[in-house]
Amino acid sequence: MVDRKLEENGGISGESKERIIISSELESSTPKMRPKRNKYAFGCSILASMACVILGYDIGVMSGAVIYIKKDLKVSDVQIEILVGIINLYSLIGAAAAGRTSDWAGRRWTIVVAAGIFFAGALLMGFATDYAFLMVGRFVAGIGVGYALMIAPVYTAEISPASSRGFLTSFSEVFINVGILLGYVSNYAFSKLPIHLGWRFMLGIGTIPSIFLAITVIALPESPRWLVMQGRLSDARYVLEKTSDNKVDAELRLADIKAACGIPENCIDDIVPIPKQSQDDAIWRKLLIHPTPSVRHILIAAIGVHFFQQSSGIDAVVLYSPRIFEKAGITDDTKKLLFTVAVGTTKTSFILVATFFLDKIGRRPLLLSSVGGMIMSLTLLGVALTVIDHYDGKVIIWAVVLAIAGVLSFVGFFSIGLGPITPVYTAEIFPLRLRAQAFSVGVAVNRVTSGVISMTFISLYKGITIGGAFFLFAGIASLALVFFYTVLPETRGKNLEEVEALFGNNFIWRSGNLKKREEADWNGQI
Repeated sequence: MVDRKLEENGGISGESKERIIISSELESSTPKMRPKRNKYAFGCSILASMACVILGYDIGVMSGAVIYIKKDLKVSDVQIEILVGIINLYSLIGAAAAGRTSDWAGRRWTIVVAAGIFFAGALLMGFATDYAFLMVGRFVAGIGVGYALMIAPVYTAEISPASSRGFLTSFSEVFINVGILLGYVSNYAFSKLPIHLGWRFMLGIGTIPSIFLAITVIALPESPRWLVMQGRLSDARYVLEKTSDNKVDAELRLADIKAACGIPENCIDDIVPIPKQSQDDAIWRKLLIHPTPSVRHILIAAIGVHFFQQSSGIDAVVLYSPRIFEKAGITDDTKKLLFTVAVGTTKTSFILVATFFLDKIGRRPLLLSSVGGMIMSLTLLGVALTVIDHYDGKVIIWAVVLAIAGVLSFVGFFSIGLGPITPVYTAEIFPLRLRAQAFSVGVAVNRVTSGVISMTFISLYKGITIGGAFFLFAGIASLALVFFYTVLPETRGKNLEEVEALFGNNFIWRSGNLKKREEADWNGQI
């Protein structure tokens, strides 16, 4: 069956096909053993995913910096909301540009561009003299964030073998959380400085990870899928042999990529001409105007997972955790910042656990259990904050403890599923020629939703109470649970070029139905 499929897809030589046939016969006669993780792919994924540190750092550091920005620059709550949330809307420009940049210059150099832009933004914010100057820095940094958020998961998904793609692609979310934790630590570390210096050091120190990222990423290989799209088959084969579980797996991956790019199966040249097409218009038409049933299903799944990741309130908790703790009765600035460090530590710890289970348990079980825990945590947090509001001025110890536990459990449950799975899932489900632009659509939805939540949270909780705001987030998370159970298929263990077959056909996603359908298709070919 393996060789039949490759004959249809094309793209490998007779010698490679013979090796694959022998391999498939050996697999059928010996027990399956999980391949060892490829250390080279592991290292590439680590370096590429470090791009997401800059987004995480910005989120974490701003949560504490606004305490001192408000005191120093004498700005209102509405201006704070705009300052905190506007970077998500600015990042849309970066996300949109990153799709085209990565197809033109390559995935690797796009990461370098992201680091350079964020470096400039962090420098501007660190030297800001007033609110308007600070907003200019936010604009530049936002473009860099959009670049990083779009390109890191795409590169990692394309460099990773199917056996460990979930584990490796989840690194982007791991490093977002590392960045958040570093931002919280920076808040605490510089909180003792004079007010006019403290917040500037907090923001300006973000230049350091940008410099380190730009230097280290130059050592990365280019994405093999991008190399094939440029007709550089020899270079792509070299990268695939270094990042695959074995040479047979490398040949299979190359065959699938060649078939997706329309390169003939008997072509074994080192460099082949790729016909230049008016790609951008054609890609957007295939994606948005005339999608196939499978692409339409994929697009709905991608937009849904990005929307629900943010609309369930994670940025409200991460960005405004000092305010939440203040509402819970913790008024000392130093203690509030210490509790935010606890939030960052919890979030990072749980996401590290999740990375080891993505390829063992699968995407769906982790995602569904994660959202179920988030609903419970948000409900408990809403109850605790409502009780504290009701007894205004009186400390209710059990409610304070419940509120803190609710915050920590919410970020923990988010980090074992919905957090890391969103970039993993979106990076692996789109067909090759649509992937960069399609992923930028998901990022756009993610950032717009995040921007709306972060720019309205203070006004929201003033309007419906802070407890009511978290009950609202719990309701949204309940809708997410239904959506994920209904629409999202399991993608664990599938090659990127095979994933499309899981979608379409009236949202058939159950593994049993899919297996029966594959068997029926195969029997019909015999």
